[in-house]
Amino acid sequence: MPRAEVGTPKYLANKMKSKGLQRLRWYCQVCEKQCRDENGFKCHAQSEAHLRQMLVVGENAGRHIADFSSQFQHDFVQLLSRRYNTKRVRINQVYQEFIQDKNHLHMNATRWVTLTEFAKHLGRSGIARVDETEKGWFIAWIDSSPKALAKQEASIKKDRATRDDEQRERTLIAEQIERAKLEKEASGEESASLPVEEGLKREEGAEKVVLSLSAKPVATSDTTAKVALTGLKLTAIKPGANPLKVNPLKRPNVFKSAAPAKSESSEGGGGNDRKRPAPMSAAERLIIEEQERKRRRMDRESVV
Repeated sequence: MPRAEVGTPKYLANKMKSKGLQRLRWYCQVCEKQCRDENGFKCHAQSEAHLRQMLVVGENAGRHIADFSSQFQHDFVQLLSRRYNTKRVRINQVYQEFIQDKNHLHMNATRWVTLTEFAKHLGRSGIARVDETEKGWFIAWIDSSPKALAKQEASIKKDRATRDDEQRERTLIAEQIERAKLEKEASGEESASLPVEEGLKREEGAEKVVLSLSAKPVATSDTTAKVALTGLKLTAIKPGANPLKVNPLKRPNVFKSAAPAKSESSEGGGGNDRKRPAPMSAAERLIIEEQERKRRRMDRESVV
């Protein structure tokens, strides 16, 4: 039965029935015809057109298979390079996208029986990098175009220059370390020739140094002499009073001290029986010395 003409209802019906992918084993690559079932493929194989085409192919079968193989490889690599570039991807995923085109060249017309053999061929040819994992075969296209090769060569030159700079820096650092070692050895020889200064050494049998934190006793005669020079009268500190709150430099009242002085002068022989001042405590002595230092400092500042 002849084929339906293009545009006829029969042609459109056949196109609708053959929409989508069909079985690969029911596809005839020589006649480029896809059959929908096994009976259709059997009838096509017994047809006169198929037998005549097979006679033509049979005259030089190796050349036809080589042509189909090269065309399949070209289309597959073209899809791989444009779709994924140099990205690593599963080869089965690329093949599924490749067969989406209904008019693609089928693998059963090539010299590769399985997709694994085709992947190994690409790896041996240097077209792609192929590796096998637990998830299957993975493939990555190798870009061998002149532009990519020039870019790769420039990258290699840059890496080589960087390595040269690093090597040069290492050499300079090694030279500096060697120079520093030589300078250190020379300075060590000079220091060895000079006399070594010995620090303080303690002689054996020397007396031990004892530090005492107790205050030294202050003579009352020295204190009274200092007070006489200043012209101030120190106020007596009561035994129960706080010595920190008493000002020893406070001027006494002249009129209050006049009466006791007269009474003492009126008494007979009172000059020889003067009362001795009470001994001062350590706190009182420290306060008096602090006040004396402050007074001397104020006198020096006023003179300047």
